[in-house]
Amino acid sequence: MKDSSRKQSAASPCAACKLLRRRCAQDCVFAPYFPADEPHKFASVHKVFGASNVNKMLQELPEHQRGDAVSSMVYEANARVRDPVYGCVGAISSLQQQIDLLQTQLALAQAEVVHMRMRQFSSPENASPTSSSRDTHSHHHQPSKSLFNMEMDDQDNMDDSLWS
Repeated sequence: MKDSSRKQSAASPCAACKLLRRRCAQDCVFAPYFPADEPHKFASVHKVFGASNVNKMLQELPEHQRGDAVSSMVYEANARVRDPVYGCVGAISSLQQQIDLLQTQLALAQAEVVHMRMRQFSSPENASPTSSSRDTHSHHHQPSKSLFNMEMDDQDNMDDSLWS
């Protein structure tokens, strides 16, 4: 990967050097992580962190950790551009709120399922031991499918439509 970026930097400077309007040296710390064909990556990182700080961070890290560090900086920089106050913490907080809301909705739905099953099993037609009495009351209550199973079937269909 470094060899291809070195060949590329010989022809044109990396995105960092291009934005900073300087010559891209053979040992440029930015070149392997900010290729010329992705200028937006360095632009957002530079806007949030500054080229000097990014340079210091990268040089302080072992080479095998630099790629992950750059990915993190790009993610944080993009989050900061979208939300200057909270950055990625704002996105995490929003996702946590969604999780909390969905867990509450799930708990309510599960409680409703339990309540409906309790009501179904405590109805007078289930108290009778003979099956003939159930047949005579079938026009009042037809439990062809439990509510839980219907929800699961609907969920399967929704997954198919979303991901197919």
